[in-house]
Amino acid sequence: MNWTAALKGFKTYLKLERSLAVNSIDAYTKDLEKLYQYSELQVDKKSPTEFSLADLRKFITWINELGMIPSSQSRIISGVKAFYKFLLMEDYITSDPSELLETPKITRKLPDTLSIHEINKMIAAIDLSKPEGPRNKAMLEVLYGCGLRVSELTELKISSLYLSIEFIKVTGKGSKERLVPIGGEAIKALNIWIDLVRVHIPVKKGEEDLVFLNRRGSRLSRVYVFMLIKQLSEATGLKKNISPHTLRHSFATHLVEGGADLRAVQEMLGHESITTTEIYTHLDKEYLKSTIIDFHPRN
Repeated sequence: MNWTAALKGFKTYLKLERSLAVNSIDAYTKDLEKLYQYSELQVDKKSPTEFSLADLRKFITWINELGMIPSSQSRIISGVKAFYKFLLMEDYITSDPSELLETPKITRKLPDTLSIHEINKMIAAIDLSKPEGPRNKAMLEVLYGCGLRVSELTELKISSLYLSIEFIKVTGKGSKERLVPIGGEAIKALNIWIDLVRVHIPVKKGEEDLVFLNRRGSRLSRVYVFMLIKQLSEATGLKKNISPHTLRHSFATHLVEGGADLRAVQEMLGHESITTTEIYTHLDKEYLKSTIIDFHPRN
């Protein structure tokens, strides 16, 4: 079995058998292409079915020498294991060479967060006199107010807004849906954008139900949202390296610091595992210091 056929079959398996989202399928495919590239660099140029555990370990050493961080290596190994599981299921191989492949230990990096003051400054920096201003404000309010991933924001549908009962329906990873509460400021910004601005945009066919559109009536790209966040960060003089995901981190951290139940935060973020949510239980040193001073009986 050659690499082209193997990768094509694997993509079909991920789509039909695993029901993964397009972004996830693309990520798996790109990771497997690294294994293919490694094979092409070798003298013997092995097919996917000829790889042994020793070969896979040499591949991991290779990507490590390229400077990939442990989390990226771990993700690639996860993709390799899924690939060989597929080959085993389809009887292309009789044993799984990736079964004993070790995953590098990952030290969880605490995510960068913004204070409420910093988020307010970014929202205030949006020029509401420009046509895109009300839309950009609504996007930031929803990103932070609901803790969405950037893809969940760009794919948000008007038919999924239940603003009268203060909920929105979000389609997350693996096309899984969840209901997320939405606050007053985000609702207000959404209503202004949808009722006063969006109604005057000629919408491209097939995009009628999308909440956020560009001036040509097409869906916004993830790249645009990243650029917007970077521009607002620079405009407000923030020194932190932030992205749309920083607002999601901040949403979760502020909830946990405010005393929210971790299971509730897990549900709102759409995390499969509670251990993923537990990363948000970090508190900054000043918060810990003030808590000790204010509440410890010996102080």
